[in-house]
Amino acid sequence: MTPKPAPRFAFGPRNYRLMWIGLAALAAGFITMMFGDKDNYGEDFVGITLGPLLLLLGFGIEFAAILVRDKTLTSSANAPTAAPGTTTDSLTSAPAAPVAAPAYKRL
Repeated sequence: MTPKPAPRFAFGPRNYRLMWIGLAALAAGFITMMFGDKDNYGEDFVGITLGPLLLLLGFGIEFAAILVRDKTLTSSANAPTAAPGTTTDSLTSAPAAPVAAPAYKRL
């Protein structure tokens, strides 16, 4: 029997960090729009200008977090692996064949 390959995730640690930063910016934007100056009922610079700018920044960070490719995922996928019974010298002496990018199935 062949060993079952480890699951590959589309997002890496960098993507998740960016997602948390984007969520924090979104939360800050909603909070600044809710709790602006109480005398003006949120109709001041903080509630009308700063809050929506923080929301746009948060959504931009979330968009970038989805599109950014994490380098830790691609470097381990392109590393050559030794077949059973071969040495590492045979891997370095032969020219490496190009490795195709993983194809993800869309459901």
